[in-house]
Amino acid sequence: MSFSSTLFSHHVRFTTNQLSNPNPKLHNLNNRRSLTVSAIGTDTLDGTTLAVIGGSSVAALAAAISLSDPEKRRQLQAEEVGGGDKEVVRDYFTNDGFQRWKKIYGTTDDVNKVQLDIRIGHAKTVESVMKMLTDEGSLKGVSVCDAGCGTGLLSIPLAKEGAVVSASDISASMVSEAQKQAKEALEGKDGVQIPKFEVSDLESLNGKHDTVVCLDVLIHYPQSKADGMIAHLASLAENRLILSFAPKTFYYDLLKRIGELFPGPSKATRAYLHSEADIERALQKVGWKIRKRGLTTTQFYFSRIVEAVRA
Repeated sequence: MSFSSTLFSHHVRFTTNQLSNPNPKLHNLNNRRSLTVSAIGTDTLDGTTLAVIGGSSVAALAAAISLSDPEKRRQLQAEEVGGGDKEVVRDYFTNDGFQRWKKIYGTTDDVNKVQLDIRIGHAKTVESVMKMLTDEGSLKGVSVCDAGCGTGLLSIPLAKEGAVVSASDISASMVSEAQKQAKEALEGKDGVQIPKFEVSDLESLNGKHDTVVCLDVLIHYPQSKADGMIAHLASLAENRLILSFAPKTFYYDLLKRIGELFPGPSKATRAYLHSEADIERALQKVGWKIRKRGLTTTQFYFSRIVEAVRA
């Protein structure tokens, strides 16, 4: 899940109801419910923090948003790496972003409370997906494609359950780390095949798999391209397709745009939110229907999960 997470790194805090936390060690995070917004993969929350925004401030923020120019920043990023969104993503997660996300996805204590919360949120998404998959029975011998595998946080538990895993990521650094983690966790275990990892973008994936999983990667695709990518992933799946994405609502979209007013000190990838209705329509176009739905929310991470099967 290298291009992962529906997290928002310049956080805007809106106080609402208390949010339950799955980790008792993080009870201090639950004093207020905070939804955080910005582009994924930016300076994981070392940037500007806005105070609580009252209703009267929304109009002023909306006006400020209209004067900002995040698109110009993105164009400059693309020019630096000689391409578009995909090249920016590849460059980011192979270089600066890799170290940041390796830390978030890892077990080190050298993370701030926001990064730790994101780690927990992402782990909850993986746990939810594993439950979706195992609810249907044993995964022993089941072929699974983990598209956008990141450091192997899904690939490794899949392999432990006996699945035959093909995992890929656009970042060579992520793939190398995933191979290392898988070897340490799985080597020598009876009945377990170490996942086959490869460096590849989603467009280049081929073959057939019982199940295809793509977590938190669609955040790098505008809806016009996401439709084609969903169709491509569906063509690789024989029985199940599981997707997670940053849900697009008026509220989340406004928060994301506010976050774009405050670019962090490091380069960032562009983030696209998607409405569940748009994702469902894209699936229906290629003969698939949503069977199960889920939503992961923590203070600084949120992700919609859908499991689709052939209609």
